Amino acid sequence: MKKTLDEKLGAIEKIISHEEFRSKKGLGNEVTYYIFDYPPEEELKVRSYLKKLEKKFKTSPQGFELKIYDLYDIMLDLIEEEELLEACIEMEENDGMDYLISSVYDLLNMDSDDNYFNTYILENTPDNSVVFITGVGKIYPFLRAHGILNKLIIALDGIPMVLFYPGKYDGQSLTLFSLFDDGNYYRALPLIR
Repeated sequence: MKKTLDEKLGAIEKIISHEEFRSKKGLGNEVTYYIFDYPPEEELKVRSYLKKLEKKFKTSPQGFELKIYDLYDIMLDLIEEEELLEACIEMEENDGMDYLISSVYDLLNMDSDDNYFNTYILENTPDNSVVFITGVGKIYPFLRAHGILNKLIIALDGIPMVLFYPGKYDGQSLTLFSLFDDGNYYRALPLIR
């Protein structure tokens, strides 16, 4: 029987709290990465749950740190820090969305293993952590989930990671918002089946 979203959310804390989860290795002795997929219309419920879980871990330490990174917020913070928000708005109006997407992609240096997300997350993540990645739906179409995962795996070597994905993941392919093919991805496991 398929689990409800509430059942799946309720199982997260127990799963990540097990030492086995944090030390689990894949076939090539690499740390295993996970995807937690959920119906996109339940985005606000997932966000609310993650905020509560983050607060709980901060007030009641579990022997490891839970780090939650929202990709969209990280991207927007960089754009604002570089004082490029107005330029981005003008770029979309004058040059179109495709040009803006390409420009932001370049700003984030996404063709490099040392892209902005990898650097930011690596600099802010202690060794004894579990990393949750959110904001995949909000950051689309600037970035695609499989591209983000391929780069983050390099940066987070040895740190378990869960990507929260508003759509479907069948163990082989990602379907964003349960509508758009987001590419094949074979290196992650579903966090909860």
